[in-house]
This record gives sequence, C-alpha cells and structure tokens, in this order.
Amino acid sequence: MPFQLDDREMREVYCQTLADLAERDGRIVLLEADLMRAVGTLPFRDRFPERSFDVGVAEANLVGVAAGLAACGKIPFVHTFGPFAARRACDQITISVAYSRLNVKIVGADPGVSSELNGGTHMALEDAAIMRVVPAMLIFEPVDNAQLVQAIPQIVAHPGPCYLRLFRKKAPKIFPPDYKFTLGKADVLRDGADLAIFAGGLLVHKALEAAEQLAGEGIGAAVINIHTLKPLDGDCVLSFAKRCRAVVTAENNSRIGGLGGAVCEFLSENLPTPVIRVGVNDRFGEVGLMPYLHKALEVDVGDIAAAAKRALALKKK
Repeated sequence: MPFQLDDREMREVYCQTLADLAERDGRIVLLEADLMRAVGTLPFRDRFPERSFDVGVAEANLVGVAAGLAACGKIPFVHTFGPFAARRACDQITISVAYSRLNVKIVGADPGVSSELNGGTHMALEDAAIMRVVPAMLIFEPVDNAQLVQAIPQIVAHPGPCYLRLFRKKAPKIFPPDYKFTLGKADVLRDGADLAIFAGGLLVHKALEAAEQLAGEGIGAAVINIHTLKPLDGDCVLSFAKRCRAVVTAENNSRIGGLGGAVCEFLSENLPTPVIRVGVNDRFGEVGLMPYLHKALEVDVGDIAAAAKRALALKKK
C-alpha cells in the first residue's frame, strides 16, 4: 500500500498554523533554545518578533521562562529536540509547569528514529515514557498535516500542560480532506475482527501496510491511531480488545512506558488481553537514515506483521 508524502514539511505546517492562531490570540508566545531554523519557527519570529524569545542552549531556563509567562496569562509554545525537553528539562517541566498546573505547550522535535543522522544521543526514545508519569500532562503525536492543523487549535484551547512529539519533515498522507479530529479520541483507520493494531506517529502508515499484508493471508487486522497517548482513549481500546481478543501496539518510541505500556496497563486492569508490543527494545538508537533505522531497531512493517501473528497465537491458547 504506497503512501504519498505530504507536499509540505510538518514543521512548516505547524509554524504557519500556530502563527495564524497567534493573529487571533495575543496570548500565544514562542520560546526557543537556539533551534528556530531546525524546528522551522523563523516565520513566526518574523511575524511576531515581540512575542518570540530565544533563550539559547539552556533548556531548563527555557521551561522556567515559559512557566513565568504562563503564570502571567500567556500561552507559551516551547521548542527543542525531544531528548533535550524530556531529559534536560524534566524537573522544570514537572515542578515549574505541571505541579503548578500552568498552561505551557512543550514541543519535542524529531521523536524516535526521525532524528536520523544526529544519532543515539539525539534520539527521543524515552520522552513519551517520561512525560506519561508527569501528572496533568497531555501527550499528543500527529500523524500527518491534516491531523496537525486541526490539533493545534484544540491544544491551544486545552487548559494545561501538553507535550507534542513533532516530526519535522514530510510525512505520509493518512487522512482524507474531510477528516475530523478530536483531541483524546482515537481514529479507526481500518476495521478488522481478528486483531487490533494500536499505532502512533510514524508507525501508523507502517501498521496500515502490515494490515494489508496480513489481509493477503486471510487475517483481518483493525488499525487504530492513538494520537493522544495521555489521556488514553480507554473506551476505544476496550472496545477493540473485547471484539478482537488480540492486540498489537506499534510506536516510534521505546516499547517500555509508551503506547505499549499504556495499553498493557489499561487492559491488565480492565480486560486482560494478549498484547505484543512493537517499539525499540530497551536500547539506544544509532546513526542512520529512517529506512535503515526502522529495520535495525525492529519497528518496520515486517515487525508489526510478525507481532500480529504472535498475538493471534496467544489468543488461541
């Protein structure tokens, strides 16, 4: 199942959407850690220089400044690479933002394998797990530009801290023009009765490709996009677990503590169900391009299809 790439990079669409919203909402401000060019927010600075702040390579200070602005009634959007947000500024995010229930939106760029040539030190494989345990934190990861454009206004309207895992480059088109997005509500992309594949971010199109392969073998796999990792759409997860009785999770992230962890925790308490997790298996990343990294880190189409067959085998026991 070939997927066409969007015409525009996600960082470009993100910046334009945020800037357009800022025209109507004077509370929106931009904060950067010397990465405006990399994250693609220079056009926002050009339109709103008085509402754009670059604190330099000082991520803890970046979040502290954002907390101060939020306490004064602003809606700060904070930008840096995912590992710098989740690891370097974790205490400031936890105490200065979340503990204080401040309205700060944190954008972690290049999640998972998408950091490519920056290598293992810059690969955010644990950011989702870290942010999941921070109380009051909403976690969102867009799949394509159609979803991103609709999500940003809802994130602005959400009263509280949010962590957004943002892929910077061109992503496969997943959603049709008439798509309607709701923050916190999963999207069913493909129905099936044999098993359910819950996927997020860059692994959504791979999950759809795996489902197509499985269909050729007579296996009906539903594919559901869990774009909002926290709060998890438990109603959707429970509905498909009841019907299919076998589950796979697929994420561009460590399989520890992210989507796989969230689904396993929820089902263990509500409806114990066989779950096979596809994600980076307790290791650091490495330098490479995404096609290589997907295979090397075992988050590719074949890995999802193999996980589906393992889940089905457990279902039959």
